[in-house]
Amino acid sequence: MKHRAESCRAWLAGMAVVAIGLIIAPSLAATQGSGGRSTEPVASPQTNVTPEMLQQAQQSGDWLMYGQNYWNNRYSPLRQVNTSNVKNLIARMVFQSGTERLASFETTPVVVNGIMYITSPAAPNNVVIAVDLRTQKTLWRYEHENAPVSTACCGPNNRGVAVSGGNVYVGTLDGQLIALDQTNGKEKWTAQVGDPAEGYTETMAPLVVDDRIIIGTSGAEYGIRGFVRAYNAANGQQVWNWYTIPAPNARADEGGINGWFGRWSRTTNEGDDLHRNIQREKADSAKYADAWMHGGGSMWMTPAYDADTKILYVGIGNPSPDLDGGVRPGDNLWSESIVALDATTGKFKWGYQTVPHDVWDLDAVSPPVIAMVGGKKAVVHAGKTGWVYVLDAATGKLIRRSDAFVPQENMFAQPRPEGTQMLPGANGGQEWSPITVNPELQYAYTVGLHQPMHYKNHYAPYERGRLWLGSAFVAIPGEAQSGTVSGIDLQTGKIAWQVKTDQPMIGGATATAGGLVFTGEGNGWFKAYDARTGGVLWKFYCGAGVNSAPSVFQVDGEQFIAVAAGGNFQLGYPLGDAVFVFGLPKAGM
Repeated sequence: MKHRAESCRAWLAGMAVVAIGLIIAPSLAATQGSGGRSTEPVASPQTNVTPEMLQQAQQSGDWLMYGQNYWNNRYSPLRQVNTSNVKNLIARMVFQSGTERLASFETTPVVVNGIMYITSPAAPNNVVIAVDLRTQKTLWRYEHENAPVSTACCGPNNRGVAVSGGNVYVGTLDGQLIALDQTNGKEKWTAQVGDPAEGYTETMAPLVVDDRIIIGTSGAEYGIRGFVRAYNAANGQQVWNWYTIPAPNARADEGGINGWFGRWSRTTNEGDDLHRNIQREKADSAKYADAWMHGGGSMWMTPAYDADTKILYVGIGNPSPDLDGGVRPGDNLWSESIVALDATTGKFKWGYQTVPHDVWDLDAVSPPVIAMVGGKKAVVHAGKTGWVYVLDAATGKLIRRSDAFVPQENMFAQPRPEGTQMLPGANGGQEWSPITVNPELQYAYTVGLHQPMHYKNHYAPYERGRLWLGSAFVAIPGEAQSGTVSGIDLQTGKIAWQVKTDQPMIGGATATAGGLVFTGEGNGWFKAYDARTGGVLWKFYCGAGVNSAPSVFQVDGEQFIAVAAGGNFQLGYPLGDAVFVFGLPKAGM
């Protein structure tokens, strides 16, 4: 396997760039005729993605949305590439983004009938590119010139597009939602979702539900008030808004439980002591009565959706400021929560807060996943806390919490000015990285980070559009950092298998019906694991950090795996930000 990866690497390095931004490998569409010649590839037809196609995406050979399907489980039904032949995978195409500056390349390619839609990091502008995989030619390239943005957390990232009804939808770093014509990349409409001067930015891949576009916001590190919004897919008009941070007079269907103060929880829902001084918080509640106005609560990753019940499941991030809980008494609802919303109206159904009054930046940010667990429909979330939570999809009640998939130490110890060591660190656990769920095995696959840190808190006043942490989390010199890839049995919460990696893991994973789990590492390696045992069956060196979640799809009956790599060169490898498309060798290759 190592020999094959190295030989493919040498083969790619010798290829000539024959079109702008494109390195050509043998055509995906080439077939051998009776005379031994390849037939000419034909242009891929533009396919209008319908609501019915999106609802049936779980059975599709395309990759129609960020999480593959509405359940967000990143599980492909394709099984042509499997545990027996995955060792034969080679790179069949490498496509460079052509952006001005390198940045973490986090797009998940969306593929519709042989046309791949990718986004670049916003470095400095947001770029959307449509590529015909049959001809390996760029169909169009759209570039949005961002307004000056100095407040983006965490980096000028973009994780992909949504495609539906002849449109391609993308969020931009300067807080816009844009609809592009799927055939030519021309703008149809734009909507200003949030003001970047206040800290609102867009890095997530939107989600299309019927005639609406669902999008949240980044920016809790800047004292925003988070939200989830729906926009009309045809004209960009806002349809509904739900604030992640409820106002003092918020109704129950807006998520209000004593405003954002909540129940003054002394423990997590699972009984872990949070070591809070509730008496002092209550005494300070009048002094900080307006803290909710800048309460944070970003919803900055793509939600899951149940088309049967028309319920959205969203993950909500940290309160503001991140670590200084002294200026925001209460549970700080609904930060650090999984929340169910009516997709038609935006009304609140239920919420499960993983960390009330969080002072460790342990966001509930990894995208929620819907899964059948033990015959019951559940919502699965991998937390920065290091646990996987399995919730009843109808009620939000905890079914179980998994064993920890990263080291834990001194859990929920309060930060101090001189520093407090607690594990996991502020990056997790599981970061924004999406998990994947194999519904046949009922395993969830997490990619974890082990980064020992000291938490130090201090007072810092709110300033418009300025980083507002009230704190610092500092890596501990001499403490080793590493990562984990874990298969977790959702029926028991036990870890079925785990592999330790040299570097902390980020980017996400994708599983297939062929018994495989694909995920990449920041050191440039992209790997295929046996979904049942965790054995590494194949790996390929991409030359730059693989900090993105892959997609799996077929073109003309042939299965491919695509993943973005970029943002940091490894060993002087010359490709820069690039999407790799892997497949089995064609006859004669």
